Formats: sequence, structure tokens, C-alpha cells
Amino acid sequence: MIRALLLAAALLGAPALRAECRQALALALDVSGSVDAREYRLQLEGLATALAAPPVRARLLAMPEAPVRLLVFEWSGPEDHALLVPWTEIASQADLDLLVETLRQRQRRAATPGTALGQAMQAGAAHLATQGACWKRTLDISGDGKSNLGPRPRDVKPLLEGAGITVNALVVGVDDPQVGDTRQTEIGELSSYYRAEVILGPEAFVQTALGYGDYARAMEQKLLRELEGLILSNLAPRGMGR
Repeated sequence: MIRALLLAAALLGAPALRAECRQALALALDVSGSVDAREYRLQLEGLATALAAPPVRARLLAMPEAPVRLLVFEWSGPEDHALLVPWTEIASQADLDLLVETLRQRQRRAATPGTALGQAMQAGAAHLATQGACWKRTLDISGDGKSNLGPRPRDVKPLLEGAGITVNALVVGVDDPQVGDTRQTEIGELSSYYRAEVILGPEAFVQTALGYGDYARAMEQKLLRELEGLILSNLAPRGMGR
């Protein structure tokens, strides 16, 4: 399965990118049956808004000589992944503006209703495997529920431990609970699940959003944390060696 995903990622991705890269960041969006049309737009617009936010923009563009590479894909049931944006270097304002506009223009496709989180992790790892020259490789996976199809995340996670990647999560809670305000309880349980079974790496973390209306804020904070420290920690040793 992982070998097939690696081949698919190579075929679907952009042509090989040779410039030095400080981080490869694959963004995986949950479009399973629990995500309705309104929530889909909030998620996609939230990601676009977060990427365009001035603090995130500044960190993305801080080192154009060693740009960040971004990829965005959607996931739902087994084998149901759609590439929204192939690997794209963000080396200029225009690069970022084009990516943001691409996300905002995207229309929802038909997707299977299941939540195959383990296979989404495998797909993200396969995409990142094509970016071995980057200083850091990160899978940023959003989800609003537990896996119910395909391999369990707890079984996939050990397979990825030697891949040299970080897996972070953005957990989305209930927007408007039907009975009482159960959001904190539900998001606490779901966060614990992602923390135990999904995230990977010494700096891995779980970010939370209290519903899709909170997605843009949560994603901005998540991106800032993921991009934090890369400039100083990676540039200084390389500069000293030249």
C-alpha cells in the first residue's frame, strides 16, 4: 500500500523541485461524510485565510532562497484522496497569492462518506517522501472524527516512525451541539485520540478548533507554530559551514 501511494504521489505531484527547501508542508483536509457543504467552505476558506494572514505570510516568505513547499489534498474514505494543490514553492508574494486563490476557487467534489484516517496518514507520508531534500517535512492533518475505515491510525503510526517526518493534527469540534454545550468534552476526547494515535515526532502537537467557524483562527496558529524556529535553527549551521 505505501509503495503504491509513493508511486501515485510521484505521478500526481509537480515536476521535481531542485532548489533548496527549508520545509515541505503537506496539508490534509477532512471531507468525509461528517463535513457538510457549509463546513467544507469554512474549512477551505479558513485555510486560505490562514495562509494569507500577515504573520503567516511573513514566515513563509522569510527565506526565498530556501522556500517552503506546500501541498494540499483532501481525504475521506479508503483510496479517496484528491490533490488540490501539488507541491508548490512559496518564494514570492505572487506564489502565495496564486495558491490562496486556487483554494478559494475550488468546488467540492463527490467524496465517499467514510473516515479513513490511517490511509490519509499514509497518503501524506507518501507525498512527503518525494521531498527528501527539504530540511523538515511535516504532515498537517485536519479531522473532526475518529477513523472508521481502513487501517487504524495506531497501526499506521509505527510504520511512519522511521520516515523522518512530523505529523501534526488540527482537531475540529462540534459547531453547534444539539443538547447543551458539549464541545469542550467532545473536543477533549477527540484531541486525546489524535494525540495518542496520529501525531508523530518530538515536536508534534494537536491544535483545536471549536467548530469550523473557528477553523481559520486555529489553522493560523497552527501554521505559525509549525513554521516557528526554522529560519534561525536551520540557517545558522549552514551559514557557519560556508
